[in-house]
Amino acid sequence: MISQNWQQKISSFLSLFTSTGTLICCALPALIATFAGGAAVTSMITNFPWLVPLSANKGWIFLGSGIMLILSGVLVYRPKGKIACSVTGGNGCEIAGTFTKTMFWLSISIFSIGAFFAYLFYPIIQVLGF
Repeated sequence: MISQNWQQKISSFLSLFTSTGTLICCALPALIATFAGGAAVTSMITNFPWLVPLSANKGWIFLGSGIMLILSGVLVYRPKGKIACSVTGGNGCEIAGTFTKTMFWLSISIFSIGAFFAYLFYPIIQVLGF
């Protein structure tokens, strides 16, 4: 059986990994297209052809990432962990808890940036007339 501390670390790592995938699939090409233009995006896709199917499936990527973030949030913030930490002395649990909470909020930030560029950036640019 996997201990609660390892469950939190694994879920934090997986949520960071999946949310970083959203950043790579959607935010990076949009950001490059904005600042460097279409030629830079064409060059990037030529060098990294796996970005095309990744971007084509962005809905599934965001869904999987969102599920992992919810799972990670439940494992990090459920009250059951506080009882286990008080029994074991609490010192190691504070460090592990700080790490997993930091990873969780970093993942949320990355996911939010990716969601902004994937779903909101282009409509905002169109409304502003760029």
